[in-house]
Amino acid sequence: MFEVREFAADEKMDTEWKAVERHFSAKKDGFQFSFVAGLPYLSVNGQIVKLAARTVLEEDGKIWVPLTEAQGAFEKSLGKFKADTTAKVFKAETKKGAAATSSAAASSANKTEEKANGSAKTAVADDRKAKAGSREVKTIVLDPGHGGKDSGALGKKSAEKDIVLAVAKKLKARLEKEGFEVKLTRSKDVFIELGERPNLANKWNGDLFISLHCNAIEGEDRQKRTEGYHFYVLRAPESEEDKAIARRENKVATLYGGKGKAEISPVEWIKINASLEHYQKNSFKFTEHLLKSFEGGHTKRLGTGAGGAGFMVLVGALMPAVLVELGFITHPTDEAFMMSEKGQNELADQISRAVTAYRETVHQYRETLAH
Repeated sequence: MFEVREFAADEKMDTEWKAVERHFSAKKDGFQFSFVAGLPYLSVNGQIVKLAARTVLEEDGKIWVPLTEAQGAFEKSLGKFKADTTAKVFKAETKKGAAATSSAAASSANKTEEKANGSAKTAVADDRKAKAGSREVKTIVLDPGHGGKDSGALGKKSAEKDIVLAVAKKLKARLEKEGFEVKLTRSKDVFIELGERPNLANKWNGDLFISLHCNAIEGEDRQKRTEGYHFYVLRAPESEEDKAIARRENKVATLYGGKGKAEISPVEWIKINASLEHYQKNSFKFTEHLLKSFEGGHTKRLGTGAGGAGFMVLVGALMPAVLVELGFITHPTDEAFMMSEKGQNELADQISRAVTAYRETVHQYRETLAH
């Protein structure tokens, strides 16, 4: 394994790291490579290389790529790099064997990509039969969290269930003006089982699932200083705080006699990642649009603004899905803003812009495949 950030820095390459997608790219003098941490693929000058044995790993700010596969993939372009760096990074390996392995992997990956592209072109002609994420974005499913006997988090003057329903209704009106078909998992103050919400989204053949919530935290001192929006995709939690937030949102699955659990086990994560891999990339894309749309608004960003956690409400949605924490109901400024007409309108506007931008991104991608 070798650490690509060090390699790119030594070679003074232009790099970009997208934290939400875990996507790293680097380029210099006509040579470029990219990959997504956690997946067994490299893209080198536009050619997809399937890694034979390992995935790309991200750990403590470093990104590790299997040495032999990378050497084979980079071999044709190594002449562009300084001899000392090349020797340091790619030492004690047999180039011919690595190149042969990578060539076979690349050939297999290219055939897979050609097949996928052919499927995408077919989807253009027969759109609604294609999977969500591969077809045009038309139906948006909004899920106002909690409801009825489940109040959700409580602030000094408000309940989570009321705020998210008000924002969802305003957002629905805006999206319909943009030409979307919009479905609400609840349109009034009623209790809907946690597991039933993604089931409704699937029944309605949704293209994007957005679950709306308000964040909360315990402790008077922490409540005064912890504020801001945060967006979550379905991914193994990256911090204890993310785990705690997911457990709080998931507890409704058992609190009122419903089926479900508060936390997802490591074995279950493997099954989830396999079944929802098709939708993850577009979930990341939509999250990036959310981050751009919320930037500069009234509500501050909490941390990076995005992360991953095991929210049960996202597990069963067979489509790109994101959970939106609009702000902290336990923070006085956030709560007042989310309760106000002005605040709810701004939040609805921000999410609406992100959905519209996401639709355009998917459309442009499909147009590229079709030609």
